[in-house]
Amino acid sequence: METAEIRRRFTAHFEKNGHTVVPSASLLLDDPNLLFVNAGMVPFKPYFLGQETPQWNRATSVQKCVRTLDIEEVGKTTRHGTFFQMCGNFSFGDYFKEGAIRFAWTLITGSVEEGGLGFDPEKIWVTVLPSDTEAKELWHEVAGMPYERIQERGLEDNYWNMGVPGPGGPCSEIYIDRGPEFGPDGGPNADEDRFLEIWNLVFMQESLSQVRSKADFDVEGPLPAKNIDTGMGLERVAYLLQGKQNMYEIDEVFPVIEKAAELSGRTYGENHVDDVRFRVVADHVRSALMLINDGVTPGNEGRGYVLRRLLRRAVRSMRLLGYEGHALAELMPVSRDRMKASYPEVESGWERISRVAFAEEDAFRKTLAAGTQIFDNAADQVKAGGGTTLAGAQAFALHDTYGFPIDLTLEMASEAGLSVDEEGFRSLMAEQRARAKADAKAKKGQHADTHLYRAVLDEHGATDWLAYSTLETESTALALLAGGEPVQALTAGQVGEVVLDRTPFYAESGGQVADAGTLTFDGGSLEVLDVQRPVRGLVVHQVRVVEGELTQDAVVHAAVDPSWRTGARQAHSGTHVVHAALREVLGPTALQAGSYNRPGYLRLDFGWTQALTPEQVKDIENVSNEALRADLPVSWQYMSLPEAKDWGAIALFGETYDESQVRVVEIGGPWSRELCGGTHVDHSSQVGTVVLTSESSVGSGNRRVEALTGVEGFRYLAKERDVVAELTGILKTQPDDLVGRVGDLVERLRGAEKELERVRVAQLLASAGDIARGAAKVGTVNVVAHRADGASGGDVRTLATDVRNRLPQGEAGVVVVVGVADGKVALVAATNDEARSRGVKAGDLVKVLAPVLGGKGGGKPDMAQGGGTEVGKVDEALALVATEVGKAVGA
Repeated sequence: METAEIRRRFTAHFEKNGHTVVPSASLLLDDPNLLFVNAGMVPFKPYFLGQETPQWNRATSVQKCVRTLDIEEVGKTTRHGTFFQMCGNFSFGDYFKEGAIRFAWTLITGSVEEGGLGFDPEKIWVTVLPSDTEAKELWHEVAGMPYERIQERGLEDNYWNMGVPGPGGPCSEIYIDRGPEFGPDGGPNADEDRFLEIWNLVFMQESLSQVRSKADFDVEGPLPAKNIDTGMGLERVAYLLQGKQNMYEIDEVFPVIEKAAELSGRTYGENHVDDVRFRVVADHVRSALMLINDGVTPGNEGRGYVLRRLLRRAVRSMRLLGYEGHALAELMPVSRDRMKASYPEVESGWERISRVAFAEEDAFRKTLAAGTQIFDNAADQVKAGGGTTLAGAQAFALHDTYGFPIDLTLEMASEAGLSVDEEGFRSLMAEQRARAKADAKAKKGQHADTHLYRAVLDEHGATDWLAYSTLETESTALALLAGGEPVQALTAGQVGEVVLDRTPFYAESGGQVADAGTLTFDGGSLEVLDVQRPVRGLVVHQVRVVEGELTQDAVVHAAVDPSWRTGARQAHSGTHVVHAALREVLGPTALQAGSYNRPGYLRLDFGWTQALTPEQVKDIENVSNEALRADLPVSWQYMSLPEAKDWGAIALFGETYDESQVRVVEIGGPWSRELCGGTHVDHSSQVGTVVLTSESSVGSGNRRVEALTGVEGFRYLAKERDVVAELTGILKTQPDDLVGRVGDLVERLRGAEKELERVRVAQLLASAGDIARGAAKVGTVNVVAHRADGASGGDVRTLATDVRNRLPQGEAGVVVVVGVADGKVALVAATNDEARSRGVKAGDLVKVLAPVLGGKGGGKPDMAQGGGTEVGKVDEALALVATEVGKAVGA
């Protein structure tokens, strides 16, 4: 039974039993505690925590998940995988233990012909918490399970909590007996390789006040409503039903291994080392496919770094298998074709997915070419010195200079029989990050702990948010906060937070900054500094008290700065216009990956792997302004998320949307149709103008355009006009002739600089004869040690070579020239054949002299060079030349 069919049967079974089928959430669900969705219940957490009211009493889903803690273990065992799918059914105060057990049992033991999974009931074992006699009896009564196949396990295995105060409860796990060839008999308590867990049923029935560990917590009391949360591992069920040994051999994964074997000429199953690499390739290619599909692009931080690591480990594993070609172009289409049955979007979005992945492989191939030799040299030096540890500084240099991530260095070091000073590396990384962030503004962190805001929401209810309909309201101050604590008053000069019963202020979201404005009351006023939504439904205003004292329950007049709002609307609508123009000029795969807009300014990040040409930038700007001139209508309406997608609305990657109601903003009908909660103009002409000011890279596979709108755009153009006017005045020309005139001046300047350089070099070389005639004798060797002020590296090398050629033919000659320019020292040593035959080598001389000059250097016996910064020690270094030559020739 194929994996997609198991998936279909799971959701069909629960839909038939009154559950709403909820589509998988994005892997990038907005949760500050998670890098990726790592469990099937994560999208439902707000319901279980009581933060939100569920839309249904019963739900079922097959959730995409990524776990990254065990990346290094992938392939080494057959249990660790990065991407996986978790099938789940959920009850919110509806059915409880009896229902969960009955639904699970009828699905796994139901006949294949009737839509079940067809497992043999005699091979099923379950575990329960010793104190959960209710679950034990239900398994016996509902499923007919004999007591000897119902085993008890402690809190570590059979109690679930979230690691924080909140819901908890016992759980019951379902195991399948794989047979005696996999281990001893005796159920899960005897062996978990033979008895494989496939499903966990969680019975949320208790409220926990303190959680110290998985098995150490305080129970506050029963939950007001009991819930069910279950998770069935789709890949595990698939390899059991497909008769395979592990998840790497199922129909959605193994074809990639087969292709990798074909490309490499190696055979899967012949040896453990190669098998690990094959499994790494199969897992990481599939995981990367799904991450890119959900909007992740490779980078050096967070999610982007995980994706980069997965892609690069896959590519490198293929190289270790002996395949030197472009691996992802061969392997990723295989994974796409296997996954599209369950996720058709990987096929429709293939152009963008492939562009991102293939560009990353190209970049990594360059990294490998540059860094592998450096690593090999460093490893050889460590071994030659009898060491076993690569220094943290060397690992840091590989990362900082050659782009080698530390995990790659660790892998290569392990393969070379070495360890790495990870503590030293991380210390240097921390120092670098501290320097980089020293001048950065503190991130907004007021809303990290949301308990206080939830208490306000529970007490007063949701804020009546009126930003779409008005700029002013009469409101009541429901709660005042300062320093993370409730207060009764805010006084003059104090910065705090205010929660109003209603507000016209736009709270920062969707890339649009918060409104500016004021709160005024009898006897005082406050400046609104920021507006946020720390929890859904609650709007919080950060304020500074300008005068007076604001007390709780005071009536205030809330007023948005109308000029600010106008500029913000222009910028946000301008962002949609630029996004549509991008897709018109570059194609439909140029999708927004992030945005930021404030009054008069916008920036838009989008997935693209190469710099835009000047013509493309010009075309995007032209298309944008043509749309403004067309005075396109701007409108919005609400609909369900599935309706919006069917309608062709574009959703931002990684954003979380309410399934039942989303806001779709249109500009010119289908020309621009996006999910958006921002404020907008009524007609495109009200944006005023769009002036693109820059186009740049913001990481591998991502580009950024920045633009000005409205008055700010006109001011920018006016400033450019003034610059043109000033230049035309200086150059006595017309604006249309300005570019040609400046080009002529630049060419003349370049010509003059070349002539000056030619004269300078000629003068330098003219002195070579006099310098050669001033050679001193050290034994039978003619020695020149010369200081050349004003000469840089290339000049010094040219002069040393010319002087060497002018020394007497047939006699040994050594030339050392030290140039001093711009506070730096350039050192060159040159020897002829006769000097080298007497044992004088240029490289040896430079190795002695360069440290005196505060630098280093080296080279070949006939020519070597170095540098330094100790200008004051040039004469000291030159004085050593005769001494070193004398040592070499015994004079």
